[in-house]
Amino acid sequence: MTYAIVETGGKQLRVEPGRFYDVERLPVDEAGSVTIDRVLFVEHNGEISVGQPLVAGATVEGTVMRHLRGRKIIVYKMRPKKKTRKKQGHRQELTRLMIDAITLNGQVLGEAAATAPETEPEAETTSEAAPTAESTIAADAE
Repeated sequence: MTYAIVETGGKQLRVEPGRFYDVERLPVDEAGSVTIDRVLFVEHNGEISVGQPLVAGATVEGTVMRHLRGRKIIVYKMRPKKKTRKKQGHRQELTRLMIDAITLNGQVLGEAAATAPETEPEAETTSEAAPTAESTIAADAE
């Protein structure tokens, strides 16, 4: 399993290829690509690369899925015995980011698998497995 720890928007996230994450708003259009070069840690099949503070030559590529706003939080400030109350709401502006690949020194370590929609295998039909209405009618007529 391949993952990386990146820094974006003042926060550190553990990211894996093929998954999406909500990060602070990025100034990129929807369906645009983003390259994050502030990579702090990379793990690939048990081999680790730790940055001091950043891993040299490591990047994480992603695609912006959409821009959204987070859940509303209420900020309530009150000073007791002073009759002072202040209620305020806030919704954080976010960007939903799909991680496409993790690269280290130009080599792609982890890449999102292009999953095609799978079709379910058709069940085998045999006359012995389950009698149909037509076969029972034919059997009764004999």
